[in-house]
Amino acid sequence: MSDALDTVMWFEVATEDPEGAQRFYGELFGWTFAADPGSAEAGMDYRLITYPGAQAPSGGIFATGGKMRPHAIFSVAVADVEAACERVEKLGGTVTSKVVGAAGGPDFAYVTDPAGNLFGLFAPK
Repeated sequence: MSDALDTVMWFEVATEDPEGAQRFYGELFGWTFAADPGSAEAGMDYRLITYPGAQAPSGGIFATGGKMRPHAIFSVAVADVEAACERVEKLGGTVTSKVVGAAGGPDFAYVTDPAGNLFGLFAPK
């Protein structure tokens, strides 16, 4: 995975209605869904999305529980989320939220670019 760093490697659809999103995208594109066990252990409803014919998931549906605005974003794989967040801020962006060192999932952060566009960062395990 190291040669895939600094590349868009994941996407996420965040919604208060994960069942509706799963139904919509499943019927529209034929995507399949599975609960992410690590997220479930942490008390999150996160559903992995796999494209037809794909070997592994490429995205996820995140049930926000009303704690975040609905969005669809891309996420970039980085070697170090903490260091990438520091670079985001140095370049005029903002770190919206960050989870580093949590058991059951990768380090990740939501950040915005200087224009306010939300995107994600994560460190593959």
